[in-house]
Amino acid sequence: MTVDDHTNRPEATRSRRVTISTIAAEAGVSVPTVSRVINGRSDVAPQTRERVEELLRRHGYRRRASRPRSNARLIDLVFNDLDSPWAVEIIRGVEDVAHAAGVGTVVSAIHRKPALARQWLQNLRARASDGVILVLSNLDTPLQAELRRLAVPMVVVDPAGGPSLDAPTIGATNWAGGLAATEYLLSLGHQRIGLISGPRPLLCSRARLDGYRAGLEAAGVQLKDELIREGDFYHESGFHGGQELLSLPDPPTAIFASSDQMAFGVYEAIRQRGRRVPDDVSVIGFDDLPEVRWSSPPLTTVRQPLAEMGSLAARTVLRLAGGDTVDSPRVELATELVIRESTAAVDR
Repeated sequence: MTVDDHTNRPEATRSRRVTISTIAAEAGVSVPTVSRVINGRSDVAPQTRERVEELLRRHGYRRRASRPRSNARLIDLVFNDLDSPWAVEIIRGVEDVAHAAGVGTVVSAIHRKPALARQWLQNLRARASDGVILVLSNLDTPLQAELRRLAVPMVVVDPAGGPSLDAPTIGATNWAGGLAATEYLLSLGHQRIGLISGPRPLLCSRARLDGYRAGLEAAGVQLKDELIREGDFYHESGFHGGQELLSLPDPPTAIFASSDQMAFGVYEAIRQRGRRVPDDVSVIGFDDLPEVRWSSPPLTTVRQPLAEMGSLAARTVLRLAGGDTVDSPRVELATELVIRESTAAVDR
């Protein structure tokens, strides 16, 4: 769709066709917002509608006959992968808000593959989504540039880090969570506390590691690199990290895993060595996924408010789609230590 200039300006200027992207840039809003104004939809803030209408009048826009078009509203929700339980929690939070607002949700996974990301962008252009929620650890530069060019409202949810986009971000207090887990284990008398971190390049992984370090330092406990292993948030890396830590000549009496799934991998490593949780080794996870209450024993973990993060992301992107602004470019929701039966005082 284009905007024609029919005002009394020089012929060269009148013949130039102005795109909706240009109108959106002048108005300081997204392309879908301009489209909603043109199509007479009501879900646009009055001040924004007035600003866009003025620009459309100034450029002499005339509606053209076209094939009927659906006014259905949509949010795009994009993950690297959908094989993690925390993805389901984020989807649940987004869906709760979207359903209440009468908005559909399109869920996609790009599996860290540029070709799939480009395909998703093509689909995004075709369906003219109201906004995009990104749950990605990386997004290459050309795709970032295309998202900016499309001017679709975006929000980044970063339980696993986030791309460097000029967009609001929603995360959790990962440093505080790492600190709380470490301080609790120290309070139980543990001095040799193993850590299985997430991938080091990710912001949340570094924050949880830094919280662990800060807890040890505050207690006067020396940080030992031999007690730190790097995982990828999935079960297998927790299992291998747990095996390596338990194979040390002086193994840890407690292990803090930076995700619940890795904590379950640690459970299996402990079981295969004929040892028990928490009698021989205490274990703490991170996320508080629904199934951890039913593990054996129920897992002590740091609750990351994943569903709430999804809900806030959906509310934020809908506000942006309506032409509103956000008060803060970054929001961190509080984490909370949830004590269950996988931790116990060290047997001196």
